[in-house]
Amino acid sequence: MFARTERLLLRPGWAEDAPALARAIADEAIVRNLGTAPWPYGEAEAHEFLAKPQDIVLPRFVLLRRTDGEPELIGAAGFDRSPSGAVEIGYWIARAHWGRGYATEACRQLVEIARTIGLDRLEASHFIDNPASGRVLEKLGFRPTGRTAPRHSCARNGEQLARLFTLDLGCEERVLAA
Repeated sequence: MFARTERLLLRPGWAEDAPALARAIADEAIVRNLGTAPWPYGEAEAHEFLAKPQDIVLPRFVLLRRTDGEPELIGAAGFDRSPSGAVEIGYWIARAHWGRGYATEACRQLVEIARTIGLDRLEASHFIDNPASGRVLEKLGFRPTGRTAPRHSCARNGEQLARLFTLDLGCEERVLAA
């Protein structure tokens, strides 16, 4: 599956993306906010990530910034299963591109993909010491559940408290139908 936004191309990661992926994510400030990425993160870890089988129902994408020349890999985003078994959205953006709205733009497209593939609800979480991620989720319409829960961080080598969010994807259609 491929998707395009005003500034981004979302596509599956390929083996030849490993060097660019490793360069983009090789920052402890990024990796510490992810659940499964180890620290340090190099090309070997990028190759391992890119070799993981893709789930057709829960796609994941590399994020490429569209330019006049070669697209630039600036992050990744996709779906996975949360500890509760629900579908969860996740994302990261390379530090050089923070604060430019790329996470919101990419995840807005993921929400549309979720609707297209028939999902009724999404979950998300962010570690409590990463409030910027919470702001992205709120811009997308995710609502805090009011709960926190421990989530594993491979890079931090243990459990960290995370704020939990949810987004009801069928809500707008029910309101319009009423």
